[in-house]
Amino acid sequence: MVTKNQTTKTISLNKYGIKNASVKYQLSSEELHNETLRKDQGEEADNGTLAVNTGEFTGRSPKDRFIVKDDITRDKVWWGNINIPFPVDMFDRLYDKVTNYLSEKDVYVRDSYACADEAYKLNIRVITEYPWSNMFAYNMFLRPTEAELENFDPEWLIVNAPGFMADPEVDGTRQHNFAILNFTKKIALIGGTGYTGEIKKGIFSALNFILPVDKNTMPMHCSANVGKNGETAIFFGLSGTGKTTLSADPKRKLIGDDEHGWTAENTIFNFEGGCYAKVINLSEENEPDIFNAIKPGAILENVVMDENGVVDYADTSITQNTRVSYPIYHIDNIQEPSIGKNPKNIFFLTADAFGVLPPISKLTPGQAAYHFISGYTAKVAGTEEGINEPTPSFSACFGAPFMPLHPTKYAEMLSKKMKDAGVNVWLVNTGWTGGPYGIGSRMKLKFTRAMITAALEGELGDVEYVKHPIFGLEVPQSCPDVPMEVLNPKGTWKNQKAYDIQANELAVSFKENFAKFKEYANDEIMAGAPISK
Repeated sequence: MVTKNQTTKTISLNKYGIKNASVKYQLSSEELHNETLRKDQGEEADNGTLAVNTGEFTGRSPKDRFIVKDDITRDKVWWGNINIPFPVDMFDRLYDKVTNYLSEKDVYVRDSYACADEAYKLNIRVITEYPWSNMFAYNMFLRPTEAELENFDPEWLIVNAPGFMADPEVDGTRQHNFAILNFTKKIALIGGTGYTGEIKKGIFSALNFILPVDKNTMPMHCSANVGKNGETAIFFGLSGTGKTTLSADPKRKLIGDDEHGWTAENTIFNFEGGCYAKVINLSEENEPDIFNAIKPGAILENVVMDENGVVDYADTSITQNTRVSYPIYHIDNIQEPSIGKNPKNIFFLTADAFGVLPPISKLTPGQAAYHFISGYTAKVAGTEEGINEPTPSFSACFGAPFMPLHPTKYAEMLSKKMKDAGVNVWLVNTGWTGGPYGIGSRMKLKFTRAMITAALEGELGDVEYVKHPIFGLEVPQSCPDVPMEVLNPKGTWKNQKAYDIQANELAVSFKENFAKFKEYANDEIMAGAPISK
C-alpha cells in the first residue's frame, strides 16, 4: 500500500522564519520516494524499496543532544551527560540560522501526530530539507485523515536540516551536528546529521517529559503486542536486544515496536505509526514479518546492495546499525487502533554477551525495579569504535538517552503500575550461551520465542524454579520446546569455574553502575541487587 497525495492544501512557512521556499506539503510516500530518486539521494532495491545512505552519521549522537534550559525545564530535568543544557538565547540564534538556510530551497512539510490514544494526541508539523526524511516522518508518525488535515493545528514543530553545519565556537554546539529540544517553544531543531532516528527520538524525548509531568502517564521505550485473550505484553530493551523481532509474533497482534505510554486507566498506547527495525543479518526464515514489510513505501538505511539492487543484510561495511523504516500497516497482524489493555507480562530483554544471565528468569518487584533502573545489555566487538571485547552497557529505564527526568521517576511509576496491574516480570537473555562472545553462541531465536510463548500462555506457572546463586533470579527448570540444559547458563559452559568468575565480574559491574542511584532507592529495590562473592 503506497498512499496517494492526501491533500492539495498549501501552506506558508513565513511564520517559522522560512522565506520564499518551494513548499511541498503532505506529499505521498510514493511522491517522496520519486523525489528522492530524482534528486539522486537514494536508490531502489530489486523489489522497489527505497534505499538511502544517511551520510556521516549512521546512528544517534547522544553527546550532541541538548535541552533548552528555561523556566519549564530548569528544576525538572535531570541535567548531566545525558540531558545537556542549552542556553535560550543561543537556541534562538541557531534556529534563525537554520530557517534562513532553508529559505529559498525545496522544503518538505508534513502534518502528523503522535499517540494513538485520542486523549494524549500530540499534533506535529515536520519541516525537512530532504524528501526521504519527510518520508521517514510519514512512516513513523501517525497519519491524519484528510478531514483532520483541514483544520490541523500543530502543537510541536520539528525542523530538520541535515545539510546545515553549525559552528561550535559561535553556535554553542559540541560539533557541527545537533538535536535540540525547546519545551517552551515546542520545537525540535535538528541539523548536521541525516540520521533519521533523531526525528522520532526527538518527539519521544519530548513525550518522556510531557506525559509524566502533565498527564500522569508513563512513557516507555518498549514494544508491545496483544493476544487473543486480550492480554497485553510489553517488551523493554535497548537496541539489538530483540524488541521489534519478538513483538512481531504471528499469534499476537502488534501494537507497536518501540515507544508506548501506560495510562492511569491501565491501557497501553503506541506513540508511533510505524516501525524502525534493525536489519543486520535479517532473514525471511527468522524474521518473516519484518522481512516481508520491506517493500515499496519502506526506507532501507545504510545497507549494501549489488548492481542488481539485491541487499546483502550481512554486510556491515557501512554500519552495524543498518535499518528499515516502514508504516505499521506493512505488518499484516496489527492491533487497530494501536491500543492495548490488561497488561499481564513484562519482558526485560538483554543481550548478555558474557553468557552469564539465564535465558529466562522471573523477577520480584524489587528485582524488576533494580533491573529497570539498570537497563543492562552488552556491547560486542565491532559495534562501536574502540570496542574489542564484550563490554557491559547500562542505560537507565532501557532508554536513558531519551529520558529528561531522573530515572527513579520512571521506575517509581513502573513499580506502582506493575503492582496495581498484577503483572509478571521476566528477564530474558537474547545474548550468549555456552560462554561469552567469541566462545559461546547466540541464543537460538526459536528457543527465546518458545520461552516467551510459555510465559504468555501461563505454562511457566507451576514448574520448578531454582534461585540463581549470584543474581538471585528465579530460573525455571523446564519449558516446552526448550532443552532443559539451555535453561541453566552455568551448565552450558565447559569451564564452570570460569562461569563463576565471569558471573561475579558482571555482578560487580551492576553494583558499580547502580551506585549513582543508591541514595534514591528503597530497601526493596536494593534487595534486588546481585550478590557478588
